[in-house]
Amino acid sequence: MGDGFLDLILFAMIAAFLVFRLRSVLGRRTGHERPPPDPLVQRPGEPPTKDPKDNVVDLHDRIEPVEKDETLAAEDSDDPLVAGVAQVRSADSSFSPDTFCTGAQAAFEMVVQAFAEGDLKTLRSLLNDEVYENFSVAVKQRQEAEEELETTVISIKNADLLEARVEGRMAFVTLKFQSEQVNVTRDKSGEVVDGDPTQVTTVTDIWTFARNTRARDPNWTLVETRSSN
Repeated sequence: MGDGFLDLILFAMIAAFLVFRLRSVLGRRTGHERPPPDPLVQRPGEPPTKDPKDNVVDLHDRIEPVEKDETLAAEDSDDPLVAGVAQVRSADSSFSPDTFCTGAQAAFEMVVQAFAEGDLKTLRSLLNDEVYENFSVAVKQRQEAEEELETTVISIKNADLLEARVEGRMAFVTLKFQSEQVNVTRDKSGEVVDGDPTQVTTVTDIWTFARNTRARDPNWTLVETRSSN
């Protein structure tokens, strides 16, 4: 019986050791873990993340890393885009064109999908007041007509950085999205009243995002949308 008791103590010690090792390797949840990252948040020191399958325009050939003592020279560049990016970087040192374009593509899909689904809560978090008002009016008109919009973003072929500038405290970045979509509007009986569910259409949108570079909030907001025509 003495040996059995010693065995129990030995097993308990081994179990306690294993629990300690697991906790040291896996860590513990404290309830203060960071939430999933916002697609348009640029984090200081974080390298650009790009999906190898995407077609974001690589700006490295046109925009070299700008050191602090080179910022003024870059702002005087003959290339308006290089000068504009330098201005944004001067106001927000964490800004990276590559990372921004990647996040903007995610935001593009979120906005397009939320608009089709009539998800005003998601739209409110991504749009400024004016753009949100325009989107919400269109959503309400569609609901009053008892119509449903079905939108599928097949792919984003390009996300080209067109312009960057700083006005006072506000930084503005404009991109041109070229995407392949299927858009269909149906009435309350499910009949197609606009679009073709079998047709993939190339859609070009020009969107401008902005943020207050003096604010603690790192999020960018969609402040303008227009077509390429």
